[in-house]
Amino acid sequence: MPKLLRESFTKKRASIQKQANRKLLSNTMENHYEFEEEYRDTIATVDESGKRIWIYPKKPKGRYHNYRILVTVVLLGLLFSGPFIKIGGHPLLLLNIFERKFVILGQAFWPQDFFLLALLAVTFFVFIILFTVAFGRVWCGWACPQTLFMEMVFRKIEYWIEGDANQQRKLNAAPWNFKKIWKKSLKQFIFLAISILISHTVMAYLIGIEEVKVIVSQPPTEHMSGFIGLMAFTGVFYWVFAYFREQACTAVCPYGRLQGVLIVKDTMAVMYDWLRGEPRTKLKKADPKQDAGDCIDCNLCVHACPTGIDIRNGTQLECVNCTACMDACDEVMTKINKPEGLIRLSSHTAIETGQKKLFTPRVAGYSVVLIAMISFLSFMLISRSDVEITVLKVPGTLYQKTDDGQISNLYNIQFVNKTYEDMELELRVMNNPKAVISRVGTQRIIIPANDKYEGVFFINMPMGEINKTKTTIIIGVFGAGELIEEIDTKFLGPVKMKS
Repeated sequence: MPKLLRESFTKKRASIQKQANRKLLSNTMENHYEFEEEYRDTIATVDESGKRIWIYPKKPKGRYHNYRILVTVVLLGLLFSGPFIKIGGHPLLLLNIFERKFVILGQAFWPQDFFLLALLAVTFFVFIILFTVAFGRVWCGWACPQTLFMEMVFRKIEYWIEGDANQQRKLNAAPWNFKKIWKKSLKQFIFLAISILISHTVMAYLIGIEEVKVIVSQPPTEHMSGFIGLMAFTGVFYWVFAYFREQACTAVCPYGRLQGVLIVKDTMAVMYDWLRGEPRTKLKKADPKQDAGDCIDCNLCVHACPTGIDIRNGTQLECVNCTACMDACDEVMTKINKPEGLIRLSSHTAIETGQKKLFTPRVAGYSVVLIAMISFLSFMLISRSDVEITVLKVPGTLYQKTDDGQISNLYNIQFVNKTYEDMELELRVMNNPKAVISRVGTQRIIIPANDKYEGVFFINMPMGEINKTKTTIIIGVFGAGELIEEIDTKFLGPVKMKS
């Protein structure tokens, strides 16, 4: 075959092969070769027999890891200082589910405010959807307490005591001697101590820091329920961070499951640039005459992953966007004199077309819904009354006739004081000046600050004012002479006989 013809044939074959590779790569998001699709059938932490595969991630380092350290310091600082932060002398955050009392940013909420709390929860859920559609699982890798404690606290201690991944494997495979017993015992002791600290912090958010101080300063027998709660929290946190680990993110966390529904091609996430990286070729075997990608198949991105996945297979359920693979890959690219960013924060569309589309119609739609919900929630919070009143007729009672010719109804009235000051209230019938409210016992109604109060009240109305079986009356609640709230109720009376 003539030399010129042979060279032309070689170039044409290479061009055809290159086009075929490009087409194959661009048509698949999750993986780029059919024989590699097996990763979809299993998770990286469980083998074929269902046995746990223990993950030994390589010790992370790099630019993004340094950013994560700064974020961790700030967020954990806020977490541990939160119970001590007061707004107007009141907790920053208190979620007392036992007494059904919640304090958010210094403002108290009661079961009567359940609608507001539910609306807040739905608004937060819509925000999570919007955030996930736009930025993927950035929350999981950078702000979730599970990831922060696991990767930035407990694993740091593990690296400090047992060494990097290979050293940990060797230590676990080694026979039990003094060195192994000492290292394992020291690590577990520190793990347990941190778990105790976390459990006390969580309890402070549930019952208040002052109550936690009382429980800690007194014998367990004085506060047995609080002591059992602290021990239970400690056991759960210790088990999660010492043993369960990344399984909490891949097998339990509902948000991790939800991302499979929310993430789209325009979502920003940790992505492998398959157009640039493929076909993979070992550095020593690379032929400069062939069209080789930048990926040298070193597998350091896999070794650095705390959930054990290969990001080159595409976005996966286990990926928490921690960026550890990005740091590992950038380090390799720098060593072989190639541009960084083979693995980077991007989207499938951006890699495939080179165009970033963050504000998509879907993001715009969720944004409109979120703004509307925030506006409605803000209006409801601003218009919320300082006192909540519930008026119910005493069960089993109808009406009574008094000696002076009046009709009397008996009511149970509950007051909830949502402020941090004692309130003295007065009740009046707004739509009938002849109706009188009287209370069983003292006539003064004093509601303690941030507390509730119940009482039994009579409402008396002259017979001549009643013209039907059920009469609507409006009760006004006055404090310091000012109307605070109005509430409607029904007044029962006899039906007048027509003459």
